[in-house]
Amino acid sequence: MTRHYKIHVYNRQTGTQHTATIPDDQYILQSLEEKGIKLPFSCRNGACTTCAVRRIEGEIYHPEAMGLSPQLEEKGYNLLCVGYPRSDLVVETQDEDEVYEQQFGRYFGKGKILFGIPLDDD
Repeated sequence: MTRHYKIHVYNRQTGTQHTATIPDDQYILQSLEEKGIKLPFSCRNGACTTCAVRRIEGEIYHPEAMGLSPQLEEKGYNLLCVGYPRSDLVVETQDEDEVYEQQFGRYFGKGKILFGIPLDDD
């Protein structure tokens, strides 16, 4: 049985706020777009951080979010492109560079990368 949850999004890039009711069996980003709400995105595959949000309230399930470390998830970051709501939500969009820096900044420019992309801890 499909459940529906209310999501409130603050888009920091545009200074706008949106509220919608979306199903728990559809990606959050896709559901919002179908309602005419435009938010930042790029790959739609959970591999980049363009659609990252900081979760203020609620729960998002996103097992396909390979572009987000468990540490950032613990800090409340989620990816809308591959995320499913598991409760009513309050989220705010993030600057892509802000999340990218938290994810990879400790490696790049510091001589720690010899080959490949670091997704695991040191």
